[in-house]
Amino acid sequence: MRTVLVLMDSLNRHLLQCYGGSLTRTPNIDRLAQRGVTFDRHYCASMPCMPARRDLMNGRYNFLESPWGCLEPYDTCLPRELRQQREVYTHMVTDHYHYFEWLGHGYHNFFNTWQFLRGQEGDHMHPRVRDPEVPPHRGKNRRQDWINRSLMDPERDLDYPTPQTFAEAAAFIDHNHAEDDWFLHCEVFDPHEPFLSPQRYREMFGDDWNGDYTFDWPPYKPLDPEVDDAAAIAHVRKRYAATLAMADHHLGKLLDKLDEYELWEDTTVILTTDHGHLLGEHGYWAKNYMFVYEELAHIPLIIAGGGAPQGQRRQALTSTVDLMPTLLELHGATPPDTVHGRSLVPLLRQDAAHHESVLFGYFGRDINWTDGTHTYCRQPAPDSVCHHHTAMAVHAALPYFRQDWAEKAECGRYLAHSHIPVYRVPLASQPHLDAPDFHLVHDLRADPQQERPLRDEALEARLARALGRQLQELDAPPCQFTRLGLAQNA
Repeated sequence: MRTVLVLMDSLNRHLLQCYGGSLTRTPNIDRLAQRGVTFDRHYCASMPCMPARRDLMNGRYNFLESPWGCLEPYDTCLPRELRQQREVYTHMVTDHYHYFEWLGHGYHNFFNTWQFLRGQEGDHMHPRVRDPEVPPHRGKNRRQDWINRSLMDPERDLDYPTPQTFAEAAAFIDHNHAEDDWFLHCEVFDPHEPFLSPQRYREMFGDDWNGDYTFDWPPYKPLDPEVDDAAAIAHVRKRYAATLAMADHHLGKLLDKLDEYELWEDTTVILTTDHGHLLGEHGYWAKNYMFVYEELAHIPLIIAGGGAPQGQRRQALTSTVDLMPTLLELHGATPPDTVHGRSLVPLLRQDAAHHESVLFGYFGRDINWTDGTHTYCRQPAPDSVCHHHTAMAVHAALPYFRQDWAEKAECGRYLAHSHIPVYRVPLASQPHLDAPDFHLVHDLRADPQQERPLRDEALEARLARALGRQLQELDAPPCQFTRLGLAQNA
């Protein structure tokens, strides 16, 4: 068996044509969906970027224990398990530069080989002492990003890291198509912001923005009614669509290689993302600070090839934590006992019940629960704490963590799944921005846009009990029950 994981960042399910969207044009994602199984009720787990990737690597809801951080020495991670159990050759090719930052330790090290394509966003690639020329702009701004932009040809696809990444993934298949037992982790940063692409992709969407400033990287803030008018929102959405169109075009070149070498019968391709990204929906830009709407948590998943039926859909409730055990089973390996997820391989044969409910959210904030019918957002109590667990004290080197680590860190055997002691540090809990003074319940059937929260005490009590039971089944740290006001042994 050969497997290919294509992981795109901030890929909005609700905008994709194969999920009923109309803004974007992604013929190659659609092509993959036609060849395989499309999952209609797939959710992210830990958010945002690196927490999601740790979930994918170790099959656990890591946001219950840790914030954005490294792969821990006690994690049983996907590439290591593939290599140790089945001698699968593993390769990562990526332009996702967070893997190589201070808090990204360990994610690539267990692959047999890996490639890092440079230049995304604020990747510290090109050395320039002199400050770059920065045009009038609105939104996020990073010095290094303007340097990186200044040293590329904006009209040449292969000056962009995502096309380069897909090209290297295609080269891997050129070199290894005759071999068996390999796993290719192909990960691209796009369509993550800043939303950049050659002009011809923007022309596909009629982006005729004539503002007197550059606006391709919206702030992580609510919409500003003074400047975020309909034209500005439409412009950003078209920039997003153009960035995705470029990525999709080069995804097609990777799929062409599978066609060329007739690999589909014994090669499984999985395409998904880490989370969505708000482009003005609900009055917000971006992610991380607002209520976790469906647009952020309800994400795409397509599995094709390797005997999967073509053009089918599944209604089973699934999660990012399921991908690690899925890839292990595809290669004949066994998930460790520490894994929270369940393999999706049985669902490729027929639709069936999978999870009764799944969780998603950010460390130290609300915990969100869904059974696919209702969503339940349980907010932390005021002045409550959430414990950060880690065996890698890398956060202690960061100024905004240093005081907490120096004064409050404890060390002990606080995690049952860790074979070594860990640090435990209390950090302040916080609800999402604009949170009401009650826990949010939405009925996705009657209110799919989550505009009308329910005020039903009996229903909320039932969902709270269900959340508490799931946290207990997952062996969540005691702080989660305390800060959420849930009984640990109910």
